[in-house]
Amino acid sequence: MIRKSLSMENERRSNVGAQASAKNIRMSAAKVRRVAEQIQGCSYEEALVSPEFMPYKACYTISQLVLSAAANATSNLGFKKTNLFISEIRVDNSTYLKRFRPRAQGRGYPIRKPTCRITIKSNLRSLKLKEGT
Repeated sequence: MIRKSLSMENERRSNVGAQASAKNIRMSAAKVRRVAEQIQGCSYEEALVSPEFMPYKACYTISQLVLSAAANATSNLGFKKTNLFISEIRVDNSTYLKRFRPRAQGRGYPIRKPTCRITIKSNLRSLKLKEGT
């Protein structure tokens, strides 16, 4: 019984990580995902450098979230930034801003402007190596 509880405690510790999220970002989720897929699983340094060379609007938002997740890891959990990697990035659709464009004969044509939610989770690099073996 004691051995089982210790292994469960170690599992909980391995799941502990810092996260940062942004809500109602005024971009399409598909356009944000193409940047997010590039940095998932990368180290903290790579995740900061690689979006700088991509020509997408979502790069700035994702790099700000990576910085925020790293700051949360250092201040809340005491992790070092050099040992962090991006364990998970989740980009979800959110609500639509609904607008109407005037059309012929007094009609209105609906325009849907998409928004999304981005969640970045960072964890220690040593945990990534243990999971891989």
